[in-house]
Formats: sequence, C-alpha cells, structure tokens
Amino acid sequence: MSSPAGQGGAASLTVENLVAGYGEVIALNGVTITAAAGSITAVLGANGAGKTTLLRAISGMVRPRGGRVVLDGTDRAGRGPEDMARAGIAHVPEGQGVIAELTVEENLRIGMMSWPGIAPRRAERAAALAQAYERFGLLADRRRKLASTLSGGERQMLVIARALVARPRVLLLDEPSLGLAPKIMTQVMDMVVRLSKENGITVVLVEQNARGALSIADQGVVLNLGRVVAAAEAKALASDVALRHHYLGF
Repeated sequence: MSSPAGQGGAASLTVENLVAGYGEVIALNGVTITAAAGSITAVLGANGAGKTTLLRAISGMVRPRGGRVVLDGTDRAGRGPEDMARAGIAHVPEGQGVIAELTVEENLRIGMMSWPGIAPRRAERAAALAQAYERFGLLADRRRKLASTLSGGERQMLVIARALVARPRVLLLDEPSLGLAPKIMTQVMDMVVRLSKENGITVVLVEQNARGALSIADQGVVLNLGRVVAAAEAKALASDVALRHHYLGF
C-alpha cells in the first residue's frame, strides 16, 4: 500500500522565474524564491503585490504562464491542485474556508482524500484524526459539532488541521492570522514554528503582519507589483529600516 503524502520527509521547494496572472493582468512577473526543506519562508508585501497568486500558482490553483515550480528536483509547474496535493503540497487559503454544513470531524476527513494509492485503512484514518486532535485540543472537544458553530480562531485551526491530515511535506499558509484576536494569532504562529521545527514541514507563509511573520521565519521574501524586491534571512529583513518603512509598513 502506498504511503500517504508527506511521509517522505521534508521537501525543498524552488520557484524559478514564475509568471502568472488573470486574463490580461500579470500578477507575477519572473518571481524566484527558494524554501529550504523544513524551513519557514515568509512572503511579504502590500495588497496587490502578488503574494496570494504565488501560493495559488504553487498549489496548482492558477496555471503559470512561465517558469518552474520545483519540488525536490521535479518541476511540477502547470499540474492541477489534485496532483500537487498528492505530491505533498497543502494549501490553506485566506478566509477560514471550512465547510460549515459538515462537522469538525467530517471536515478533517476531507483532508485524507489526497492520500495516494487505495483508500486508507480504518486504523490509518483513526491515527490521522488522533494526531489532529492531539495538535488541536479544542477541535477534539468539538469533533461532533458543525463547523458553522466554531469561532473564527477555531475555524482557522480546523482549516489548518484539515491541511495537515493530508500529511503534506510543504504547507502554504495564506494570511493565517487574519481577523484573529492577538492571543489566538500568537497560538497560530507558535504552531507554525512547531510544524517546521518538530515535524519537518516546509512552510511558505503569506502574512500582512510582517513583524510577526519575520519573527518566526528563517528567511523572507518581499514582493512588490509582482516582482521580488528583497530576499534574505528574516533577521536581516527585519533589521533593514528603509526596506521595512518602504514596503512593510513598520
């Protein structure tokens, strides 16, 4: 039986000269970034910089017009979301996208649909759910509740937990702290660090909260109007006063 996605260990991700857009609008114009295996890469910039399009192009939701998306040496640019998910890339889009009409556990089970091979055995499904509930204790208490009854912070936890049930090697997070109370936001950021450092998952984190993102990231990339204007270690970007004031707002 095939092993579920994500069990092959940490994966490196490289985007090379990526071009993508919508209709006649070019949202990314020659973007290159590298995310080392098991690292956290913060992608920063103002609204309209191309951050969300970058994640969507990596995960297959937007078909690139040029460039490469290389996962562990294999170019996967142009493949659809299902293929990308089976390759080990999980995408958590902005907006707490749970399925409100389903229970917490039913939402989590959806994450197993990207496991490659034949249907997982009951024991494997149970183990994946147990791990999700261990990571997110609040969800364990609400497993039979409809997702519509959850708070904003709980919904964000659920959508991240659902992505992790897919056992990804690369996790793309789009604005995970958006709209959350400061305490919950801190919990989410702490969890991102644990996923990278303890579980070996490569994380690409898009955040408007540039200060918070750089505080946990290993490296950072700043986009402006679809192009990379800076790429360096997170500490170096955070200490560059001119760059921060011009592009990051702090």
